[in-house]
Amino acid sequence: MNFDRTDRISEEVRREVDRIIREDVRDPRVAGTWSITRADVTRDLRYAKIRVSVLEEEQRKPLVKALKNAAGFIRRELGKNLRLRYTPELLFEEDDNIAYGVHIASILSDVKPESDETNISKDDEA
Repeated sequence: MNFDRTDRISEEVRREVDRIIREDVRDPRVAGTWSITRADVTRDLRYAKIRVSVLEEEQRKPLVKALKNAAGFIRRELGKNLRLRYTPELLFEEDDNIAYGVHIASILSDVKPESDETNISKDDEA
């Protein structure tokens, strides 16, 4: 499989889009704790799906909407900074993996482990 080039370009796009958003996008909805978790560039370099993770649930939708509004500007800056034949069209979407992980961790912390006596008696039966 020859996906090494696409993987390298995806990582470069992720890094550069992150930098452009942090340094050049002046939309107040972009403030807060967020990160670009992944960029998936198609093999023909026409599209890049950018996954954005936000810790605060109430900021998630406004942030993604702001990034979609700024996609043309971000794409133009990306084209200036990366030397690619085609600058991919940027498709921003929410990445709720961190929020899901926090939810699972809270559920697991509520589950009480069985006492050691119960575990010992189960082992003796086997």
